[in-house]
Amino acid sequence: MFAHLSKVIILFGVVLILLGGVMYLFGRLPFLGKLPGDIHIQKNNFSFYFPLASSILISLILSLLFILINIFFRK
Repeated sequence: MFAHLSKVIILFGVVLILLGGVMYLFGRLPFLGKLPGDIHIQKNNFSFYFPLASSILISLILSLLFILINIFFRK
């Protein structure tokens, strides 16, 4: 039980370190937050921003990642 949990925690830590390294080296991902489905409304003294398409893209990527992790550790 604990051996399986420790593998998942180690893998999660490695993924976080890699993601942090990518964000550190590249700063910001240029396409994230500027996709065609992101909503940005700006009036005189009002600004509203809702990253709908970016949220869906991040959700899909994380879902695929967790599915792959589940398949990898199912053995």
